[in-house]
Amino acid sequence: MLTCKELTELVTDYLEGRLPLGRNLSFRLHVMMCRNCREYLREMKIIVRTLGALPPDPIPPEISDQLLVVFRNWKSSPRSA
Repeated sequence: MLTCKELTELVTDYLEGRLPLGRNLSFRLHVMMCRNCREYLREMKIIVRTLGALPPDPIPPEISDQLLVVFRNWKSSPRSA
């Protein structure tokens, strides 16, 4: 069974549906047995839902241009392979 610390490290993958079946079952079992982790999971779901409802801040054009340059340079660098 997972420890509480392990559960907190996996909560994002769990919420995004990225845990393999065995880990997912271990996660759910722990949550069923641990009141503190049940509360933690509930709080994380509230946070995700709340942040997801916020409108995105527009990116200023000059920042967008800088990000595009950095991204293009990163994609063409030999280290990105």
